[in-house]
This record gives sequence, C-alpha cells and structure tokens, in this order.
Amino acid sequence: MDTQRVIQVFQESAEIKQRFVQEYADQILLVAQAIVKGFREEGKVLLFGNGGSATDSSHIAAEFVGRYQRDRSALPAIALTTDMAMLTSISNDYDYSDIFARQIAAHGQKGDIAIAISTSGNSPNVLKGAQMARTRGLVTVAWTGRDGGQLAKLVDYAFIVPSAVTARIQECHITLGHVLCEIVEERLFAQDP
Repeated sequence: MDTQRVIQVFQESAEIKQRFVQEYADQILLVAQAIVKGFREEGKVLLFGNGGSATDSSHIAAEFVGRYQRDRSALPAIALTTDMAMLTSISNDYDYSDIFARQIAAHGQKGDIAIAISTSGNSPNVLKGAQMARTRGLVTVAWTGRDGGQLAKLVDYAFIVPSAVTARIQECHITLGHVLCEIVEERLFAQDP
C-alpha cells in the first residue's frame, strides 16, 4: 500500500459516512430520542453482534455506563457479548445461535432498546436476538450494511451503511454509536457542564 492508497481508504470511509448521514440524520435523532425516553423510564440499552460488532457493542455500552464526553450519572447499557461463561454455556447447552436471544429473554423488558449489529444483516444469532427483542416489546434497532439483510426487516429502525466492505461498514457503525451517545448525553444532561 502506498501513500495514495492510504489517502484513498480515508476518502472512501468519509464518503460512505457522508452518504449514510444524508439518508439517516433524521432517523438518528429519532433513535436517540427513543434511547433518552428509555433511560428516563428506567429502561436500558442491550447491544449485541459478532466479531468487530461485538467489540462495538462493548464500546458503546461502556460509553453509556462510564461517560462519553460529560461527567454524569451512569446510564444502564449491557453488551451481551462480554460474559464468556454466559456465551459458552448457552452455546454448549442450547446452540450458538441462541446466545443473544437467551440473554434478551432474561434481561429485556418493554421500554428497553435492543441494538443488533451485523454488517451482513444475516447472522443467525443476531437475527434470533432481534426476534426475541421484538417478542418482548423492546424498541429494536439494527446497524447493518450491504442490503440490510434479513435484520433490516425485523426491526423498528434499520441503519444500513451503503457499502459492501466490512471495514467501511464498521467504521460508520462506530461513528453512529458515538453520535447517539453525544445526543443522548446532551438531551439528558444539558444542564451539566
């Protein structure tokens, strides 16, 4: 890879993000408001995905529980990707495709927000998790890419990154997560410094 290719990769990422935000800016505000409402009504955010999407789940949960930009009260968010005993026992005793659905059945309640992350939109365990979230009355959100896959059809709010390149999709997903965190903090803690 030469200098020009390095610049090109950054430009591609920026262009995809620009196309994404032009299509979804209004929906981002709607989902942020749903998260704010959930937190105000003592709900929580449940995030889940595989691989890089699993770490995005952990990253955004940490931003809510810890802090994003403001020193403020902790906000209840759980990444369903981090408990190894949970993940391995469910996949051993049931099936790997049940790892998120089983946790949502245990923790998910009406008024919570489920954020299902899959770059393809077709990961069986993410699909089952989204289906369980719908069954339990959670607000459902998908972060996906390509054509949205099956996941985009299962949720209340689908964010489909206009790319077939996994890395570019993930780069947009983490920006989406950060923007949601910023809006939520601003709306819940506007009076804080």
